[in-house]
Amino acid sequence: MKNARAGLSARYLTALRTHLGKKLPGNGDRAQGLGRAALAARLVTRDMAVMHEQALVALAADDFVDMRNGSIKRAGYFFTQALIPLEAAQRATQEANRHLQQRNETLRVHTAALASGNLRLEREIARRKAGERVIRKSKTQYKELFLASQIMQRKLRQLTRQIISAQEEERKKISRDLHDEVVQTLISINVELSALGKGTSAGLHSLKAKIARTQRLVENSVNAVHQFARELRPAVLDDLGLIPALHAFSKSLAARKKIDIQMTAFGAVEALGDAKRVVLFRVAQEALTNVARHAQATQVKMSIAEISGRIRMEISDNGRSFHVGKALHAKNPKRLGLIGMKERIEMVGGSLAIESTPGKGTTVRAEIPFTRKKTKK
Repeated sequence: MKNARAGLSARYLTALRTHLGKKLPGNGDRAQGLGRAALAARLVTRDMAVMHEQALVALAADDFVDMRNGSIKRAGYFFTQALIPLEAAQRATQEANRHLQQRNETLRVHTAALASGNLRLEREIARRKAGERVIRKSKTQYKELFLASQIMQRKLRQLTRQIISAQEEERKKISRDLHDEVVQTLISINVELSALGKGTSAGLHSLKAKIARTQRLVENSVNAVHQFARELRPAVLDDLGLIPALHAFSKSLAARKKIDIQMTAFGAVEALGDAKRVVLFRVAQEALTNVARHAQATQVKMSIAEISGRIRMEISDNGRSFHVGKALHAKNPKRLGLIGMKERIEMVGGSLAIESTPGKGTTVRAEIPFTRKKTKK
């Protein structure tokens, strides 16, 4: 560094001596060249001032120039020209520093904005994680409630089926008791009254008339009990089968309610087990009773057929329609009847569908599995 400065100082002295010796203005190129050399040597303005001062002292000591004939002014011009590269470099450095400061400020603003954005992002992530935890907890609680609901539904369905089975057994018992005890008792009373009537004399005409009226009352009572017993558990269902039981029930209902009931069925339905035949009878009984009570229908068509390994029973009427969904959720006896029909069918692995359309009436469609027994060759 010292050698470079010493060499440059000597060059500066030589150049200044040449500049002053020519006694011409000069264009300053050599002085600016020295300034660029000083810049390359990493010298500053103060170093150039010291170098210029040393050169002037050396020139004055040598009496090379008369310092009073304008040489100082020309030396000043040379020095000024030598400083131009350093000043230009300084201005460039200042401009670069200013741009750097601006960029640093911009970077600081962006860093602050990024930090703020990161903070918001962290808060959002924390909020979402909290929300996810709540959702997971809610899902777990929902799953637990759903499983509990399914268990309750299974228990309810099991209870409903137990009630239906118990109801059926109770009906069977009541029907048997009516046949075996009440009806027999009324028949015995009627026989006794008949014998009493035959044993009276002609003078007892009024007594015979009373006995005849009593017999008619007893006969009406017997018929009513028979009807009640058939509705509870028709003996013909156990003795003859499903089709005769449906024929008997349909004929009785048609006569009482003035409804035209048409029925078609295929005989193989009697191959069903007792439980399935009872289910089909109860569904038909409930559907026909609903038609008679609510539909104001004049015609009903009932069919039992085999379709793709299943027994399908359809009961259609031309009466008033109703909203099936509302009826299933309403709190009325009709809802219980519909639910009972559905539960009975599902007890034997079947399905129930109800369609009701304004102007077209209602169709109840029940299907249960059916497998024909293979005949032995």
